[in-house]
Amino acid sequence: MKRETPENVHSWFTEAIRQMWPVAVGSLSLRRGRCIRPNCPACAAGELHTNYALYGRRGSRRFSLYVPERLVPEVERAIQNGRRLHELINEAGIRYVKALKGPRRPKG
Repeated sequence: MKRETPENVHSWFTEAIRQMWPVAVGSLSLRRGRCIRPNCPACAAGELHTNYALYGRRGSRRFSLYVPERLVPEVERAIQNGRRLHELINEAGIRYVKALKGPRRPKG
């Protein structure tokens, strides 16, 4: 098996992420709750409104961002790509360090 060089790893990683757009980190959730409109007939009848939100972290702070229903498929794809990108970064780190170390030399 041929040993990888750091340049090989760079080329592999660059090619792997080339088509990986859009990306996002977090989770998409369907939430149900009352709205902010006063005298809403649906809320008065006990019905809850549904909407989607992207939840995540920015530094140490958590955030929630409203996502219109028409954008849900695109945001889901971005989250899947973000998870895949995270896996690729982990793999790239391992391959890069092994490439830097080079082949093992026999003792003695």
